[in-house]
Amino acid sequence: MHAWPASEVPALPGSGRDLRIHDTATGGRVTLVPGPVARIYVCGITPYDATHMGHAATYNAFDLVQRVWLDTKRQVHYVQNVTDIDDPLLERAVRDGEDWTALAERETALFREDMTALRMLPPRHYVGAVESIPKIVPLVERLRDAGAAYELEGDIYFSVAADPAFGSVSGLDAEAMRLLSAERGGDPERPGKKNPLDPMLWMAARPGEPSWDGASLGPGRPGWHIECVAIALDHLGMGFDLQGGGSDLVFPHHEMGASHAQALTGEHPYAQAYVHAGMVALDGQKMSKSRGNLVFVSALRREGVDPAAIRLSLLSHHYRADWEWTDAVLTEAVDRLARWRAAVSRPDGPSADALVEEVREALADDLDAPRALAAIDAWAAAQSAEGGTDEGAPGLVSRTADALLGVAL
Repeated sequence: MHAWPASEVPALPGSGRDLRIHDTATGGRVTLVPGPVARIYVCGITPYDATHMGHAATYNAFDLVQRVWLDTKRQVHYVQNVTDIDDPLLERAVRDGEDWTALAERETALFREDMTALRMLPPRHYVGAVESIPKIVPLVERLRDAGAAYELEGDIYFSVAADPAFGSVSGLDAEAMRLLSAERGGDPERPGKKNPLDPMLWMAARPGEPSWDGASLGPGRPGWHIECVAIALDHLGMGFDLQGGGSDLVFPHHEMGASHAQALTGEHPYAQAYVHAGMVALDGQKMSKSRGNLVFVSALRREGVDPAAIRLSLLSHHYRADWEWTDAVLTEAVDRLARWRAAVSRPDGPSADALVEEVREALADDLDAPRALAAIDAWAAAQSAEGGTDEGAPGLVSRTADALLGVAL
């Protein structure tokens, strides 16, 4: 599976700072100091609907991570998956009378278009669940043969008891886990499971549903969590620098993924830091495909909204915050974009050397994008009120907004 084209990232004078970021597993800030190649895995879409603002906010957060690392002169090895086989995809295809593969391909293509328009840097590896099945099957067999998984009516379940560190990502108690499992795709009430929290690794073939050769597992399809583990271990290995996604993935997805990998390898941790973006609401409720309360990136683009303004609307909120999409949020972003573009269009202006360092420091401090925006706002206001004599300043501000914030002026 191919990703989307990369926009050029301008080089800035000097070098950026190491990223200090909130780690869900420890509940505090950690300073990430990767080697020459920083490794990041971000969970991708289940392609049964277009990219909504909640998706965009999540991928914007981890795009900032990439940009901070690139500014430190590191390379970035970024991996993202596409869950192109799962119950919600099949259910939507049945509802709409459409072939599930055609639905997945269309929505994945639209996602690529949205990411390109928003200037999100693409992953080095963009990998689908279906194409990963040959790598998933041996992992499930290894877990089963090691006693970390068991069969129940043809399905294969992971035993959470096989990982002594289970629970260390989310820090939740068993009852909270059970409630979230039922809400987020698990089956804690199924009779016969060793532990209600045990997640499915391999679903035996169901009548009328697609299935694949599972070797000794029998025909079927993979569970949700093992998909990401197979892709991450294949391309990044254990102990990669950052596992990312929306806050709704903390449990069960990231908790279970870590346990799968740790049981497979006997190593800990799966990732050095677990980082999660907040949820975006509309009309008082979290945007979700199941509710249908969505604002689509593609719809805004069709209405003529500049993608840079969409991106600024995302950047105006801290990545970990839950916030609500309103017309006022977009209006403010459109106005900010106009002010910035007017400011950098002049032939000279106030010195911007300090501004570059302010933006760097803001982003290195737990991706504080609103503080970075405020710094550029202040420069633009000074440009409007007083001007300046530094001929290189407008260009430096423009390159800073592009390189560190992904906003093309």
